[in-house]
Amino acid sequence: MKFPVPHDVKAQTIPGTEGWERMYPYQYQFVTDDPVRNQYERETFWFYDGLHYPEPLYPFDTIWDEAWYLALSQFNNRIFMVPPVRGVDHRVINGYVYISPVPVKDGDEIGARVPHFMERAGHYYKNWDALEAKWKIKMEATIRELEALQIPALPDMEDSSVVTEAIGESKGYHLLKAYDDLINLGIKCWQYHFEFLNLGYAAYVFFLDFVQKQFPSIPAQRVTQMISGIDVIMYQPDEELKKLAAKAIELGVGDLVKASAEWSVVEGGLKADAKGREWLMALNLAKEPWFNVSTGTGWFHHDRSWNDQMNVPLNGIQTYIDKIRAGVSIERPTEKVRAERDRITAEYRDLITDEAARRQFDELLGCAKTVFPYVENHLFYVEHWFHSVFWNKMREVAAILQTHGIIKEVEDVWLLRRDEIKQALWDVVTAWATGVTPRGTTTWPPEIEWRKGVMEKFKAWAPPPAIGVAPEVIQEPFTIVLWGVTNKSLADWASVQEVGDPDKVTELKGFAGSPGIVEGKARVCRTVAEVGELQEGEILVAPTTSPSWAPAFAKIGACVTDVGGVMSHAAIVCREYGMPAVVGTGHATKIIRSGMMLRVDGSSGAVSIAR
Repeated sequence: MKFPVPHDVKAQTIPGTEGWERMYPYQYQFVTDDPVRNQYERETFWFYDGLHYPEPLYPFDTIWDEAWYLALSQFNNRIFMVPPVRGVDHRVINGYVYISPVPVKDGDEIGARVPHFMERAGHYYKNWDALEAKWKIKMEATIRELEALQIPALPDMEDSSVVTEAIGESKGYHLLKAYDDLINLGIKCWQYHFEFLNLGYAAYVFFLDFVQKQFPSIPAQRVTQMISGIDVIMYQPDEELKKLAAKAIELGVGDLVKASAEWSVVEGGLKADAKGREWLMALNLAKEPWFNVSTGTGWFHHDRSWNDQMNVPLNGIQTYIDKIRAGVSIERPTEKVRAERDRITAEYRDLITDEAARRQFDELLGCAKTVFPYVENHLFYVEHWFHSVFWNKMREVAAILQTHGIIKEVEDVWLLRRDEIKQALWDVVTAWATGVTPRGTTTWPPEIEWRKGVMEKFKAWAPPPAIGVAPEVIQEPFTIVLWGVTNKSLADWASVQEVGDPDKVTELKGFAGSPGIVEGKARVCRTVAEVGELQEGEILVAPTTSPSWAPAFAKIGACVTDVGGVMSHAAIVCREYGMPAVVGTGHATKIIRSGMMLRVDGSSGAVSIAR
């Protein structure tokens, strides 16, 4: 399999974007001026991280990529000493992130890392529940610290208390410190994010590896089903919508809630009604913290929370009201999923005749079940709750930059790197202190306008799914189960590319994410606004899925994604909803158009397209 040389891809600059590299940290660039680094980059396999970034990154939004670049890598390579793999290296081309797991190539070093990993990871596995309880305390404390963070404005004259109480500090200093505190809280949050996550995936990978050695022909999907049917808090925001739908019917205000797609209209009608006000009280109780869920993945500044975009949860509540009235169950088929889980588990366990191997099967499965909830639960605390508050705190910073003429609109702030914002704040604060006009009032507005044009051109570019030299065998476990990158998936992606004309592609292949076969009409959704267009029984086709899209799973018949493996969000959620899913197709949103008829085989990983 041959993929483009990374430096050749980068060299094909989109007209009008020359110089785009300055929008991102310098270490993210593929280079030609450093022979050693250049050779490493050429000999390395890189794949597009569409799982996290289905669209190009704005300069400021790169903060979360920087955060996990550090956090995942350090926990793998310096803290837990994962034997076969170090960290994950990152690059950017035209705003799209390419990543590459860095293996430990020396067999002796792998062996030397094993006892350290067993000791350190073993401590976490043995004390998982107690340590996770501490994690929740740390994470909630970090969120509360973020919520309490004040972003001070710059007054014309400092309050007299600065003199009378001998404070000795100005609001200018406090503004600079607040920005530093905001960024540092974000980085700290992501330190916590990966404290457990790699181990959560590792426990699943250990179990998968053991079962596949016992049963070489077992599909990975069968193994994932043995860890399904487990409640996680990431489903709680959706559960709150279901409760509110039932409450609306119980109070007799269902029609008021369904009066409009606009929350402002619905809220006005409810406030004018006694029972409506009672329902609004129930809504307000649910909003904290559960409506801090993002309308997207939480990785982008425009992924506003439900609290910021109430039309989104309103649509979900209205969907559930219709279903309840129609006598359709809105509950996930958890008991059915658990029954199938237990049946499959018992079937394979009974085939293991060696008593020691059976005990190991039980221990590994028990560990995977114990750690699995964290794999989903951390999403709510980090990518949703923390990020939702963080983005709005940054908007407070942006409002100060706007007031002082550095940017024209608050939303322009995302076109600046985080270090450029720090420089701009120093410009503002020193100009405020001195009584002059900030230099940035003439330098940043035209640069931001140029960057806006660059971002639009980036969005129109189709990033290749992989670049560089594909390894003979992909073994890195997280690459396989989370991102869905295997030698087979690379071959499937390459075969689609070889067809050339998208209209001639009649079948896509991906991972069998969740079993079952469904035929239906496609609905391609890239944003939460498009998710609102889903009709009953349609097949959701998306780059990836978001937990906040949960109400959509009450409508759809199946799900198809561009990226992801058997442990990706779409695969996990579809298994819990008992519906077919094919993930990691590489090209679904580029090939399939809304209205096309599809046949989704979640047991084999095939998607047939009728034209």
